[in-house]
Amino acid sequence: MIDEAAIRLRWDAVGSQLDERGRRLFAAAEVRTAGRGVLAIVSKITGLARSTINRGKRDLDAQPLPKGQVRRAGGGRRPLRENDPGLVPALKRPGRARDAGAIPLRPLIWVSKSMEKLAATLTQMGHPISADSVRTELVKLGFSRQSNRKADERLETS
Repeated sequence: MIDEAAIRLRWDAVGSQLDERGRRLFAAAEVRTAGRGVLAIVSKITGLARSTINRGKRDLDAQPLPKGQVRRAGGGRRPLRENDPGLVPALKRPGRARDAGAIPLRPLIWVSKSMEKLAATLTQMGHPISADSVRTELVKLGFSRQSNRKADERLETS
């Protein structure tokens, strides 16, 4: 006989407080200890899919992951720099010079533009990227966004 109340009590007390991997391992351990036919019940109590609990069973048999790591290595999206090798040189290249009348001004530096304008320009150049990713990549390159500040020009009277 499967004691659903005990499984629910353990889940409410401990299992629901765990991270993704911990919940998966908790549910897999419950299935292993309770025996045959309990997978559907544990799935219903925890809200985890059966495939997730089965993956947890495999995780119980596998080598433990390094501390703080929830998933095995190798998943996730590749870095933008890796997918688009021309992105970093395009970010380092200064923007085109803007002319004001007949006197050309100094060329704009990328960080003087907004991240949205930079993203639009880079996308037009063939490097599709979002404004948030532009910000992240510029920080990695050592750029920083700084606003102009007015100097305090008060005269001191003695």
